[in-house]
Parts: sequence; structure tokens; C-alpha cells
Amino acid sequence: MAKLNDTKQLTLDGAKAMGEVAIAEATKNGWGVAVTVVDAGGNPLYLARMETAPVASYIGASSKAWTAATFGRSTKMLDDAIASGRTQLLAFAQALPVQGGLPITVGGVTIGGIGVGGATSEEDEQCSQAGIDALGT
Repeated sequence: MAKLNDTKQLTLDGAKAMGEVAIAEATKNGWGVAVTVVDAGGNPLYLARMETAPVASYIGASSKAWTAATFGRSTKMLDDAIASGRTQLLAFAQALPVQGGLPITVGGVTIGGIGVGGATSEEDEQCSQAGIDALGT
């Protein structure tokens, strides 16, 4: 189970554990992905790309993680908002409103984000959710 430190910040060990669980989920299903876990400010703590993942998938994973952490919402929610016409979200250059990124929250506070890229959007989110579940909060 991933761990937090005493101030409820995500640790490097916790981020690594989440990332490894997300990769295990992809491996189990035969998907090639990249995974990024970031802190509350969107700064990377963990990044890995499976050999079978598209080379550019780490960019998608990193952007999804940053978006989920800094907006405090799933990237699917933002994707849906843009599809319904809320295009102002596109003004944020680094934001990637494509399903596959989830905020990491503890007690209602966003402490980071996890993003997966390389499979379908739904599969990416399934891997991200597996990583979130590893946090065990």
C-alpha cells in the first residue's frame, strides 16, 4: 500500500507504489502505457514508460497527471466540459483534458495527480484508478 508522510503529502515511495500498481494493471491487460505521478503543484515524483508503450505516451501521462492535480478534477470531467462547449479550458497550455488522469485526494484535499497514457482513454483511466486504489486512504 502506498504511503503518505505525516503532513499528508505524497512521498516518493508512495508515488512509486502507485505507479507500479498502474503498470501492473496495464501489464495484466496487455496494454503498453506510461505513468506519471505528481505532487499537488504538478511536479513529477514518478515517471515510467513501458517498452511497449508509444514513445510519446509519457507526454500524455505527464500532462494528464498535471491537469488532474492542478484542477483537482479527473481529466474525463474536463474532457466532457469541453465537449459540451466550455472551450475556455483550452486556454491552459499544459492542460490535457483527455480521460486518463485522476486527482489524488485525502480528506477532500488534492495532494497530487496520476496520469496514464498509451492505451485507450478508458484503459488509461482504469490503470490510474488502480494506482489510486493502491494509496489505500
